Amino acid sequence: MSTIVRDNQAIQVKYANLLVNYCLGVKRGDKVYITASALAEPLIREVVKAVYIAGGIPVLNVELNGLGDLALKYAEADQLGWENPMKKYIMENFDCYLVIRAPYEKGDDEKEPEDAEKFKILQQAQKETNQIYWNRIGNGSMRRGLCQYPTKAAAADAELSLEEYEHFVYQSCYLYDEDPVAKWLEVRKKQQVYVDYLNKVEFVQYKGPNIDISFSVKGRTWINSDGRANMPSGEVFSAPVEDSVNGKVYFSYRGLYMGKDVEGVSLEVKDGEVINWNAEKGKDVLDKVFAIPGARHWGEVAIGTNYNIQRTTRNILFDEKIGGSIHMAVGQSYKQCGGKNESSVHWDMITDMKNGGEIWADGVKIYENGLFLI
Repeated sequence: MSTIVRDNQAIQVKYANLLVNYCLGVKRGDKVYITASALAEPLIREVVKAVYIAGGIPVLNVELNGLGDLALKYAEADQLGWENPMKKYIMENFDCYLVIRAPYEKGDDEKEPEDAEKFKILQQAQKETNQIYWNRIGNGSMRRGLCQYPTKAAAADAELSLEEYEHFVYQSCYLYDEDPVAKWLEVRKKQQVYVDYLNKVEFVQYKGPNIDISFSVKGRTWINSDGRANMPSGEVFSAPVEDSVNGKVYFSYRGLYMGKDVEGVSLEVKDGEVINWNAEKGKDVLDKVFAIPGARHWGEVAIGTNYNIQRTTRNILFDEKIGGSIHMAVGQSYKQCGGKNESSVHWDMITDMKNGGEIWADGVKIYENGLFLI
């Protein structure tokens, strides 16, 4: 066995233990639903092992290449509108839910379908199950974890080699530290200062180049995202009062949604509703999304704090955590924050704040050029 293989195995063991014991906190008797593609087999094996050692019961859903696209290509409306009772049962009854992203490379025949109506039917069919999921993570009765296993497809999206992308992923999760859990506990302590401050304010304003947008967070809760729900993490987030969001915002970081690049998004918001939208690339994606119920209203406001992440990878799990950025999500609110908007969509859009960005809270400047002042 080569040194590279041994090192990779050691990383997977460390990664799995972080996910199972820190992120999910698996206890004896917990039913743990794990979904991933077959490409993540090295990590899946170690996760299953760690769940058993913790006394949990792992249940696997292993995805195969290309199957996820077949419904939108070939299914009719009645097929798309069918709600999966097995997934609904899992969302209602399992204690933990771990999603390991490990995308396959797509061929030319696997491009995202253009049929917006089919996409809308499929999204609506999942509405009840999705709301069970949002309710349970909101009330804490189900613990969720989301992470990334490095693959060639994800590396290509990030415009990195696989080796470079592996380093990026593992560094972002502090897996090269001797004790990653200790590092995430440091993150928790530091971010708690920001959360404690923000939970005492009522009115927040994001300002910067092409940005002037404000919202109320009165009665809402800011949450310290310290790696227990997303790995990696590094953000503080809340849900704005639904009809309080007003202004204009430009999202400078590129993104990937519905399998398509979206760049340079400009939104105009009045009384909580997106009334005008444009994009330098991918406006058709905005058009499709904003036709979905609840998607023109806001579900999240947040500030990225992971300074190990300083570039986009077209993967929101990492990009929204970029230290020195803010993001806002249209669609479904986080109920644990007190948010009330419901939608089958939750789409985070991100902008750089390191060059002239400011955050004001109840008239006090608390953030400038990508750094908190408190």
